[in-house]
Amino acid sequence: MNREMRRNDRQLNTEDTLSILEQGEYGILSTVSADGIPYGVPVSYTYFNQCIYFHCAKNAGLKLENIGNNANVCFTVVGKTELLPAKFSTIYESAILFGKARILAESEKKEPLLKLIEKYSPDFVEAGRKYVEKSASQTDIVEISIESITGKGRK
Repeated sequence: MNREMRRNDRQLNTEDTLSILEQGEYGILSTVSADGIPYGVPVSYTYFNQCIYFHCAKNAGLKLENIGNNANVCFTVVGKTELLPAKFSTIYESAILFGKARILAESEKKEPLLKLIEKYSPDFVEAGRKYVEKSASQTDIVEISIESITGKGRK
């Protein structure tokens, strides 16, 4: 989706936008069901190779069903925020991307799972490798290929 940002004075440069993706704790995956109902769900994710990756239960859940019907997704990450009550405003940063989602094949799952462990459990990487070897077949990994991305912020 290539639409000009209304408040383009708050548009972040590419480097700052990608930093939000790299440092974000979670993102909101937005999909649409076969009958047109929108669905947004928070997911833990990792960003590398210019793609977003997240894991989920194998062959189960509304997000996989929706992706199976329509691979177009939106993914949103909110970075640092700070309320400014006296100014009736907020300092914020966010990144929104649009892309195509696909479920990875078994042979493609290991690296994204290890990247998730490195991000969320950096003190347990070796134990995480063993966990991945044992449990990878019980999970699906979704890759979002980014087609467009924008960052926005107020500093």
